[in-house]
Amino acid sequence: MRKIGKKAYLLISIFMLITLAACGNDTKTTNDDTGEKTDGPVSAKIGVISYLTGPGAAYGEAITNGFNLALEEINEKGDVEIELVIEDSAGKQEQALTVSQKLMSDDEIIAILGPTLSTEMNVVAPEADLNGIPIMGTSTTAAGIPQLGEYVFRNSIPESLAIPAALEKAVEKYDAKKVAILYGNDDLFTKSGFDTMKAEAEAMGLEVLTIETFQKGQSDYNALLTKIKGLNPDLILASALYNEGAVIMDQARKMGIEVPFIGGNGFNSPQVIDIAGAASDGLIVATPWFGDKDEPKVQEFVKKYEAEYGKKPDQFAAQAYDALYIMAEGLQNAGEADRDALRDALAEIKDLDGLLGKFSFDKDGDVVMEPTVLIIEDGKFQLFE
Repeated sequence: MRKIGKKAYLLISIFMLITLAACGNDTKTTNDDTGEKTDGPVSAKIGVISYLTGPGAAYGEAITNGFNLALEEINEKGDVEIELVIEDSAGKQEQALTVSQKLMSDDEIIAILGPTLSTEMNVVAPEADLNGIPIMGTSTTAAGIPQLGEYVFRNSIPESLAIPAALEKAVEKYDAKKVAILYGNDDLFTKSGFDTMKAEAEAMGLEVLTIETFQKGQSDYNALLTKIKGLNPDLILASALYNEGAVIMDQARKMGIEVPFIGGNGFNSPQVIDIAGAASDGLIVATPWFGDKDEPKVQEFVKKYEAEYGKKPDQFAAQAYDALYIMAEGLQNAGEADRDALRDALAEIKDLDGLLGKFSFDKDGDVVMEPTVLIIEDGKFQLFE
């Protein structure tokens, strides 16, 4: 009798919910307690996995700053209401996976931004896809990231676009014929960057004089730089994060190596200038971000960022800022705080105006955007003409 009573009660409850839904109007926001739509803006929790402690914490700091600046503006505008739940990965795969599982287990969290490194995303993204939660990388540029699942997106320009753009302009400018390549061989991101550098150099008919490797945290590069100097390359291609990259440039210049360096996205940080000083001059990178661009939207962001954080924003801050606006657009278009609805809405975004230009996702969830090539001269990033 109890089982029959429960079934009857369940059927009555379902009938009442259907009746109430039929009588309701077409509204946008999902109520957190009942799942029913109510009047007002879409409210949603979004998880953030960021590299906040450890040797690469400058990445995570810039990214989190970009999110928080966008969050204040978005919530003040009032079309959607977003709450960020921020977790630290410390740049480690295991920790990134642990905090991602914590975020995914919270049914109120409908999307994840991050993690920071491609090595982290490589383990977190499949888990997010399995759980049916949209995840967007704002700094993960290794090959194959969006292909990890249909819920996986990124708004950061991949190495496969950035490195060729920088290399082509440098070869044209310096009439380069010979290159040396060095890369970190213990990181997915730097290895992916190397693959792109080598393939592009070979496709352009450049002579690759040598390929040298190093590891995270390495402090002495004199042996590999001595070998490179003896081969006299026209360019040095370096796939490195900013800590190792800056030290490499500093030691290279002290050794008398004056040729330009071509770097990947991990090398593209003001921290390179802070660490290497004048030795960073001659670093060429491709990026969607240029803080001195004469556009009102860019200059307004730079002004707000400097006022809030006491420093200029970098590429990672700008990409994070745009990413939260992309999420907000997806939420508004989805009309409810639902993981599947948000995933579908994100996939449909086309030509959204952001700091970095007009933004779209391709069929794989990858960014569609043109990079700008910069060079460090006189201690700052400038347009590479």
